[in-house]
Amino acid sequence: MHPPKRFSRVWARPRALLAACLLLVLALSGCSLLGGGDSPKTGQGETAGSGAGSSRGTGSDVPYDVVPLLKPARKYFGAAVAGAPTSMKGVDAYTRMVGKQPDLIEYYAGWGDGFDASGVRRAWAEGAMTLMSWEPFDTSIADVAAGKSDAYIKEYATAVRKLNLPVVIDFADEFNGHWEKWGTKYVTPRQYVAAWRHIHKTFLDAGASNVIWAWAPNIVNPVPDVKLKPYYPGDAYVDWVGLIGYFTTGADNAFDSVFGPTRDQIRTFAKKPMLLLETAAVPGERRRADVRNLFAGVETDDDMIGFIWFNHRKRADWRLEASPLALKEFKRLAADDRFGFDVRKPS
Repeated sequence: MHPPKRFSRVWARPRALLAACLLLVLALSGCSLLGGGDSPKTGQGETAGSGAGSSRGTGSDVPYDVVPLLKPARKYFGAAVAGAPTSMKGVDAYTRMVGKQPDLIEYYAGWGDGFDASGVRRAWAEGAMTLMSWEPFDTSIADVAAGKSDAYIKEYATAVRKLNLPVVIDFADEFNGHWEKWGTKYVTPRQYVAAWRHIHKTFLDAGASNVIWAWAPNIVNPVPDVKLKPYYPGDAYVDWVGLIGYFTTGADNAFDSVFGPTRDQIRTFAKKPMLLLETAAVPGERRRADVRNLFAGVETDDDMIGFIWFNHRKRADWRLEASPLALKEFKRLAADDRFGFDVRKPS
């Protein structure tokens, strides 16, 4: 509201002082009217802004502030469902089945695929953030680190920035396993870290600071001799640690037995929030107990920010509907208000 004209001269100096103070506050908080300034999160060029929840989005000149989503008050209740987020029909069916809308939708993208902006927007409209597992099947990690995919990465980063909604990206997950093309048989820790940092820098150079970066090792239980620290890109390049691990047969399925060795090893060099980025339990008599262990383990660990249930049939039938009694237990536990929230209003 402007002051009356008759007071304009009297108001001029205090208004100038107020403006100067406002600029100082904005500068100290990391928000620049001109789009410059360093961010505590990225160290370069991010304009964080405030009130990010519902006010940011497609077409905004100010990058979406993902900070409130990094460690929210409630746990993420995620799912990987066939067809999503390109189509949300599978997610809607999953929601009806378990009685709660997932707030984190995981999908898989091959290296060379375009950014699914429409799918990300579609999920966001239903109150869910997307997590993209970016799998470099058709290129080598060394080539990525050497800049041979730069045109593709820049195009992708530009599309992510243009959409300007929060997106989670994990690159070359399960890198500590020997079963992936980017795993221990083919890639050294130095090459992996160099590629990760190169992608991260390219995104920031494109202004795409609306990305949450999830570093996603497989749990160490099947590969105990592979140490994780040499593969860690560093705190400046990682926002979440995303563990990949399943409750299987023929093993002690206590939560700490499945995830504890990996969690404890990572805690010696990184303090980032942890997410069970991909998990499920084999169908059968033990699945109900596994579901209870999953919810209880995530709930009681303050650093564990949630989980994503892998609801696919792949090598085993991980779908909840494959075990009606376990599904009933999952639905009962999912009703807890500590799990799930509208990501558009994280606080």
